[in-house]
Amino acid sequence: MPRSIWKGSVSFGLVSIPVKLYGATEDKDISFRQVHSEDGGRIRYQRVCEKCGEVVQFADIAKGYEAADGRMAILSDEDFENLPLSTLKSVDVVQFVEEHEVDPTFFQRTYFLEAEPAGQKPYVLLREALAKENKVAVVKVALRSRESLALIRAKDDLLLMHTMYWPDELRDGEFAAPKAEVKISDAEIEMAKLLIAQLEGEFDPEAYTDSYREALLEVVEAKLAGAEVPEQTDRSAPTGDVVDLMAALKASVEAAKKRREEASTSKAG
Repeated sequence: MPRSIWKGSVSFGLVSIPVKLYGATEDKDISFRQVHSEDGGRIRYQRVCEKCGEVVQFADIAKGYEAADGRMAILSDEDFENLPLSTLKSVDVVQFVEEHEVDPTFFQRTYFLEAEPAGQKPYVLLREALAKENKVAVVKVALRSRESLALIRAKDDLLLMHTMYWPDELRDGEFAAPKAEVKISDAEIEMAKLLIAQLEGEFDPEAYTDSYREALLEVVEAKLAGAEVPEQTDRSAPTGDVVDLMAALKASVEAAKKRREEASTSKAG
């Protein structure tokens, strides 16, 4: 069982739910050491104070905020733990909204909320009320040395919390939009809809795997075994040049139909 990363309470109105917070996700990336390419020796780094020249142990490192005039404010762990902030130990519900109103671009990380023994009944109450009303709770919470906007929603028997970026942390993506004069014909739209229809289905996350990680592991295992490194069979990449959009859409629809028919035949067999 994972360790909780935070303890506190979720408060809405005068109802308080004592909870523990757990990370709901974990990275599966392959980790590498930095080594000398000549002999494989590990590369080590030291934390050296530029003022006194001494090597500083991690336990002796504090967080410092440098003002524009060069003054340095040094903050200890106690300073962060005793901030004059109500959300340090309490998740305050500030609003209930429809989930579709919240742009997924805001989402950062996902956490499980577990009720303490005394909070089991109000936990279930909030979970059932959110589910029946199709609402989510917008909250404020302090995690990892910063206050975050977050969203609490019901999923099966659990309450999940998604931390979110603040509005001023989202970049303006207007620069990436296509030029206004680019037009699409009705026929092209209809053909695109046909392609979507051929590829539509229910989302099943178990149907997908991390192909990059699998290929990387193949190379790592070959290196460890002293075997020949497997080669990529197709090194070609899409050029992005669309000579005839309608022809490309038609070919895509036909290819999608063929794959679906082959998949159906395979299942039937």
